Amino acid sequence: MQSNSDIFMLEFPEAKSVVVSGDIHGDYNLLVYKMCVQYQMTDTILIVAGDCGFGFEQKNYYDEIAKKNSKRMNQANNVIVFVRGNHDNPAYFDGKVYKHKRFVAVPDYSLIKACRHTILCVGGAVSVDRTPRIKEWEKKIKKAYHYTHNTPIDTPFAQNYYWHNEAPVYDEEMLDKINEVYAIDTVITHTAPSFCELRSKTGLNSWEKEDETLIADVELERAVMDLIYDKLRILNNPLSHWFYGHFHQSWHSVINDIQFCMLDIMEFRELR
Repeated sequence: MQSNSDIFMLEFPEAKSVVVSGDIHGDYNLLVYKMCVQYQMTDTILIVAGDCGFGFEQKNYYDEIAKKNSKRMNQANNVIVFVRGNHDNPAYFDGKVYKHKRFVAVPDYSLIKACRHTILCVGGAVSVDRTPRIKEWEKKIKKAYHYTHNTPIDTPFAQNYYWHNEAPVYDEEMLDKINEVYAIDTVITHTAPSFCELRSKTGLNSWEKEDETLIADVELERAVMDLIYDKLRILNNPLSHWFYGHFHQSWHSVINDIQFCMLDIMEFRELR
């Protein structure tokens, strides 16, 4: 695995397969079990398309997860790459903070090269339940302060239920830099372009009652994905696959010769 100048890139020349997973919501041990025991995968790169669960526990918890599962992952020669979701603390996703031999959380606009594929990873989305998450965390902190009289520690890795910088960001400059050297055939994001499912806003109505900017922010989230899609097409990238999670449902369709695949929670799909 390596980083290349301004472009964060991981290369896995010995990998024999690439698999994408939907949201895992902190079920790291189950993810490793499914990969190594249930499906007996070997020599595989598994990429989690967001909502990994980083930030809900203390930082050392996640390092212990890697340590606990290292033997099983080493024996199978597998690697898990984590892409940022809205239910993740972005501070973990720089390719350095959470980097182990078999586990790594990558920054937005990372590239992964494996099995003759060049994969672009871009995280982020909007939490439809952000208002109650903020209120619940404030309630928890207030209660903890009442009993301990200790001011909560405010660090980049402090536990929380919500992170204000959760939304995806359109970085045209980075896409131009990538295009100078690499041709993208696969995209893995947490949310999806606006023309992909889910397109109905029906489920947002109840959340909007206590969050008046929610629908506008969700529309902006999808618009960012549209910009990424349009830019990659304008640059003539040989796009063939686009995977995403976020919506907790399964769906796939070919649009403009690209196979779009929405993955349900812990759903696996191999990139061929």
